[in-house]
Amino acid sequence: MVKDLAIFDCDGVLVDSEPIASRVLAELLSEAGFPLTAQQAIVRYTGISVRAVLKQVEDEWGRSLPADFARHLGERDREAFTAELQPVAGVDEMLRALAWPKCVASSGARDKIRVNLGITGLLRHFEPHLFSAEMVARGKPAPDLFLLAAGAMACPPQHCVVIEDSVAGVHAARAAGMRVLGFCGGGHAGPGHAATLLAAGAAAVFKDMRDLPRLLAA
Repeated sequence: MVKDLAIFDCDGVLVDSEPIASRVLAELLSEAGFPLTAQQAIVRYTGISVRAVLKQVEDEWGRSLPADFARHLGERDREAFTAELQPVAGVDEMLRALAWPKCVASSGARDKIRVNLGITGLLRHFEPHLFSAEMVARGKPAPDLFLLAAGAMACPPQHCVVIEDSVAGVHAARAAGMRVLGFCGGGHAGPGHAATLLAAGAAAVFKDMRDLPRLLAA
């Protein structure tokens, strides 16, 4: 059994991908006749899986997306991330100093998680402990993904601390019976993001990754 476990979301927590992903999604949806701005994409879809995003878009518009939309979205994302993606400021330094066992539990596809952590030099801190929404029946805000990660890492949920940047992720962690810290230092986090995460149930919020070891010890 693991006494304590830090469970990290990936996008917007470890890698500053949300502004890039939201821009690409908005561009591709607009090209397909579903007009959307990058800011609207951030507000509506941060923290949930691509599968859930596309279903929500179709439900909102009452019509189907092109059959090859998901494939094109994946290709555009990979191109943009390869050219632009950066780690969240201070995260590599924090991970090198963090003594806790740790893993990643993300709404992204497992291959995407591995590629994005590889691009930013963070994969060495986590592999093979990468858990994706593809591995469970229900993604965030359901607790399934975090409970899967805790079980695989042999840590009771009450001894897990989740680091999340989205309302869906905070709700998922709380539903799993885990303490959750809200990160609001990503490029997509606006002035009211900290208050939003606290209202969703985060125990505390922070903007600088170098503060995390202190918060974990509290």
